[in-house]
Amino acid sequence: MTNRHSFPLRWNDNDQYGHMNNTVYYEAMDSAVNTWMMRRAGLDPAGDVIGLARASSCEFLAPASFPEVLEVDIEVARLGATSVTWDLAILREGAPDRGAPLALGRFTHVFVDRAGRRPVPVPAPIRAAVEAELRIGEAV
Repeated sequence: MTNRHSFPLRWNDNDQYGHMNNTVYYEAMDSAVNTWMMRRAGLDPAGDVIGLARASSCEFLAPASFPEVLEVDIEVARLGATSVTWDLAILREGAPDRGAPLALGRFTHVFVDRAGRRPVPVPAPIRAAVEAELRIGEAV
């Protein structure tokens, strides 16, 4: 099962070359994942447990530009004991599948206690939502 999040491009997302700047791809992916965790999995950004980005990558495959509306498709590459590695595809709005992505990316979030910044288990509501709603490549 996959989950998509809309990402309408804004005027200032274009760079001087007339296409979406590379940093905006990361913004789209990060916003989609965090929105999903807050809306679907109960993450409280002000809570005692937070997800910190440990690693990220993006392969840029095709350009986009304002005023396009894009979608970020969320899957999970790896569900670990204390981390989730998100498998992300940026697509044109309404694309039927991941066959022609504009970009492919990954984010790894490690869950930590806010005060001490030490790893803790993936919160139960997040683990349950990932397992129920998203395609998982590898579970640990």
